[in-house]
Amino acid sequence: MRTVPVTDAATSAYFVPLEQLPDGTERFEPTGHTLSTWSTDMQHGSPPSALLARAVRRCEQRADTRVTRMVIEILGAVPLTEIRVRSWVERPGRRIELVVAELSAEQPDGSWRAVARGTGWRLQTADTAAIAHPADAEMPVRTGTSALPEGTFWHSGFIDTVDWNWLTPIGAPGTSHAWGRPTPELVQGEPLEPLDRLFLVADTANGVGTKIDPAEWTFLNTDVTVHIFRAPEGDWVGVAAETSYGPDGIAMSSGVLHDDCGPVARVTQTVQVRAR
Repeated sequence: MRTVPVTDAATSAYFVPLEQLPDGTERFEPTGHTLSTWSTDMQHGSPPSALLARAVRRCEQRADTRVTRMVIEILGAVPLTEIRVRSWVERPGRRIELVVAELSAEQPDGSWRAVARGTGWRLQTADTAAIAHPADAEMPVRTGTSALPEGTFWHSGFIDTVDWNWLTPIGAPGTSHAWGRPTPELVQGEPLEPLDRLFLVADTANGVGTKIDPAEWTFLNTDVTVHIFRAPEGDWVGVAAETSYGPDGIAMSSGVLHDDCGPVARVTQTVQVRAR
């Protein structure tokens, strides 16, 4: 088992493809761009989430369907070692199908364990342009930015690979707004697809909407659920999010994801909160 150096920035991609096994499983090596803000021993949730979304999108792909809802379950810390992704159609259908993708990581003893799983509904599309209507308010435009705070939490690993356009000071009351544009490729040699880009930013809703100081608290999410009512477009993903905190160490981040044409999806995350 080889651990990726956290300073590895030679490759402008989150993952380097190694090979595809006979059963369709894909092998990848993560780069230092995947590094978590919480630890130098694990990946940020965004790159693995996007890799699972890619697998669901590409599995027995059909031109007349698209991913409409995706649930990412984080089963354990995703290490900076070789990972493998396999996908399959769990529930086939002409108009509705459920696709599952699983991400496994090599353990210190050489065994493999599932560390993340994604399930996605793919629905057959039809022309409903005449009744198209977004229920959520549009994001503020990318002007009047507020810089990210100083400190290693907001300037490390994955976070530094994204061009940020922060519109709300972190921790301010109410809904917070930020635009993000990931700069590396998801998989080396492949242009970023809009759905991949959406999931590279979706997992950051927890950070965008936080109301507590990461120097005093940890707030790690166990899942990401995204309902996508319109296919995303363009390079930028907007996040309008806020976190609700319960009295027993559990919180929920919820928000709306946008592109330059308006709202495209809603995102929720279950969050475990602990004092440092």
